[in-house]
Amino acid sequence: MSAPLPLQGVKVLEFSHTIMGPCAGLVLADLGADVVKIEPAPTGDHTRRLPGFAAGFFATFNRNKRSLALDLKQPEGRAACHRLVAEADVLLENYGPGTMERLGCGWEQLRAVNPRLVYLALKGFLAGPYEHRPALDEVVQFQAGLAYMTGPPGRPLRAGASIIDILGAVFGVVAVLSALRQRDATGPGGGEGQRVCSSLFESAVFLVGSHMAGAAATGEPPPPMPARRGAWGIYDVFDTAGAEGESHQLFIGVTSDQQWVRFTEAFGLTEMAADPRIATNAQRAGARSWLIPALQEVFLRFDQAEVARRCEAAGISWAPVGKPVDLFEDPHLAAGGGLLQTAISALGGGALFGLPALPLEFGEDRARVTLRRQPPRMGEHNAEVLAEGGFTAAEIAALEAKRVIVAA
Repeated sequence: MSAPLPLQGVKVLEFSHTIMGPCAGLVLADLGADVVKIEPAPTGDHTRRLPGFAAGFFATFNRNKRSLALDLKQPEGRAACHRLVAEADVLLENYGPGTMERLGCGWEQLRAVNPRLVYLALKGFLAGPYEHRPALDEVVQFQAGLAYMTGPPGRPLRAGASIIDILGAVFGVVAVLSALRQRDATGPGGGEGQRVCSSLFESAVFLVGSHMAGAAATGEPPPPMPARRGAWGIYDVFDTAGAEGESHQLFIGVTSDQQWVRFTEAFGLTEMAADPRIATNAQRAGARSWLIPALQEVFLRFDQAEVARRCEAAGISWAPVGKPVDLFEDPHLAAGGGLLQTAISALGGGALFGLPALPLEFGEDRARVTLRRQPPRMGEHNAEVLAEGGFTAAEIAALEAKRVIVAA
């Protein structure tokens, strides 16, 4: 972006791991806040070392941040943290219930250090009987009924991404921005900060709110999505012609009667266009048992590219059944600045791969926020951050000597 970033000048201290906390910090950092990731010394954020499908977590959610590796279990570490908090606007944390308090960095302890501080706690649950329980993204997907709605009947299934961690993080950022706005709009020179909280469980509940409302409106509990009674007659995945063993599937949605007219014209379906049994969407929804197999036979006459071309020409919604790895080469993302060349620390050498930018545009030039810093090495910015916080070179050296701060 050519203009100053929206959150330029906002100072954030991030105590986090895995996804929810790092994602909240990422959003703030991408939007221009100075986010210092305070990692537990001497080992750092354990997310750096996760195997398997989680090996990319750190690279995905920690760009545009600085790293300070600080041992809060030592009194000098807690004192250093408090000195940094005195000049911070925001602190965010997603540790287990009571952890920050045991480390001397809970809300009540830090508000005495900086009354203007906005303290974001990212937790499993908001206030209530469950608030002291530990929670995970997958746990609350099952608890809130999201897994029930995702899998086929009798086979609840978590969503294919950590959507609750990410949604909870975004709701947390909304709370932070609201609290900053309130702080800066009240009192001479701005008012006091406050503790705000976002949670996994309530975020999952928000996602299934429409299913709750549907149950109330119809008097019937909604079935899982794979078994649902669809609102549209044609809203399905279809096979197209192609070599055996290759994927040639497309999702196609025809969601209005006007689209049906264009769709039948595009595929030369004159008999279907004239059939009074399927003239309206409601009729097509009732005829799915024979209509969908009939359309499947039509699509098998064409290869995937031809079906896509005809749908595109007719203004019909369609999409290939893609995989995440396909997105590295997606032409739309490449053209619009949607992928940021990010170092993947799990590869050792820090090879660069395009990872998703925030899905936001700003201004008439539709500017995207960019990568300004690669995900940091543990403790990479120890001396820099502490010097900005008023620590002398001798004080920093003393902290290093006692291993209150460490660097990879």
